[in-house]
Amino acid sequence: MHQKFQTSVFLPDIRSGWNVGSFFRTADSLGINHIYLSGITPFPPHKEISKTALDAEVFVPWTYAKNSIKLLQHLKNSRIKLIAMELTDDAIEISSADFSGNVCLIMGNEISGVSDEILALCDTIVYIPMKGKKQSMNVSIAGSIGMWEMVKFRDISQNTSL
Repeated sequence: MHQKFQTSVFLPDIRSGWNVGSFFRTADSLGINHIYLSGITPFPPHKEISKTALDAEVFVPWTYAKNSIKLLQHLKNSRIKLIAMELTDDAIEISSADFSGNVCLIMGNEISGVSDEILALCDTIVYIPMKGKKQSMNVSIAGSIGMWEMVKFRDISQNTSL
């Protein structure tokens, strides 16, 4: 089925090529349209990305930009809704998020999360409810949950099957 709106993921300053490769593999499996990479995030061709992506980096379109803020401002000016995944006081539970329209899910650095400068540009901030003692998870796992929620929202709102 042809998607009317675009879904994308933005990975600013992700340190691990293995995590980036995992994003490519999950994005391909869920039909995410684009991955944006910036800052210190490795980009293809890259040994660690290839090892975990299993060639998905060939199928999922991607863009690299050195400056995260300029890229996000361009996306925002292109009427793409920016939704960051981060634990903040004003974050809403991801299952309540509105993923309608053109959407870009923004993930954070493995250690420091999403920067305040990036959060200031976002339309919405979401979090994954945690049941255990730790209040964090691996960025590629959190991203997989975020991409799944984005796709699930689309499929329910478009009344299609996953």
